Amino acid sequence: MEFTLISLLNGLSYGLLLFMLSSGLTLIFSMMGVLNFAHASFYMLGAYFGYAISQTLGFWPALFIAPLAVGFLGAGVERYGLRTVHKYGHVSELLFTFGLSYVIVELVQLIWGRAAVPYRIPAELDGPLFVLYRTAFPMYRGFMMLVALLMLVAIFLVLKRTRIGLVIQAALTHPEAVEALGHNVPRVFMLVFGGGCALAALAGVIGGNAFVTEPAMAATVGSIIFVVVVVGGMGSLAGALLASILIGMIQTFAVALDWSLLGPLALAGFQIAPDAPVYRLLSLTLAEVAPILPYLLLVLVLIFRPKGLLGTRET
Repeated sequence: MEFTLISLLNGLSYGLLLFMLSSGLTLIFSMMGVLNFAHASFYMLGAYFGYAISQTLGFWPALFIAPLAVGFLGAGVERYGLRTVHKYGHVSELLFTFGLSYVIVELVQLIWGRAAVPYRIPAELDGPLFVLYRTAFPMYRGFMMLVALLMLVAIFLVLKRTRIGLVIQAALTHPEAVEALGHNVPRVFMLVFGGGCALAALAGVIGGNAFVTEPAMAATVGSIIFVVVVVGGMGSLAGALLASILIGMIQTFAVALDWSLLGPLALAGFQIAPDAPVYRLLSLTLAEVAPILPYLLLVLVLIFRPKGLLGTRET
């Protein structure tokens, strides 16, 4: 019971962090049809900006300033870069964002170096939130979960209860009609792209000190973000939330389980010699194959439900 409850909480916290990352990419794709390959780089920028600001002003100002700064930077990228190549089609957009991700990584290495920076958890959040069956659940993980849930509520309220949210939803399906009503659709696109980058940066600010802040962090989570978006359904925020929690749970439980197929086969009466060609394959534990499980889930979803779990369009 202790293992199950602690793993559920850890999986939920990791899944909600993945949702914070994927929500911005989902908004950008659903609004603009752009798969932003540099999205994980804005997550990395959020972590580094949070580290730099926290060194002088503290963690709490960094929690608000860093996402705003990265959001303004993302809006500038859309206005002066992405909008220019948009007329040349999706391939040009993909190449632009792909190249931008490498530029950001190189700039980060030039400014902060190649080694990890000492971005630490704030002292007031560095401790146990509660003790469950003699196992302490970190207060900072609870804080991460709270921020992710507040962000989810904020996105829902903005999209469903505000005028700008109605304009964004209308521009998604009828941009010409929205522009005819006097709204500046390109500006709306710029705000959405900047907002998506700010959400990624927020995840970086609170995830950078929980894990590690280094130039390779963008590559570490970059592919997982796209797995979440595709599994959940392209453009579906609810699908991104479901897929994030599902993948978080799968990886958390898999890492903690030291199971292989040799045990069940032995119970069934099958004995495999150690020198057999398939012995090494069958002896792999869940913990060893945990990194590939999200991609296996992606393959299965693409085979049996190409639209994703809650998607409405083909991926």
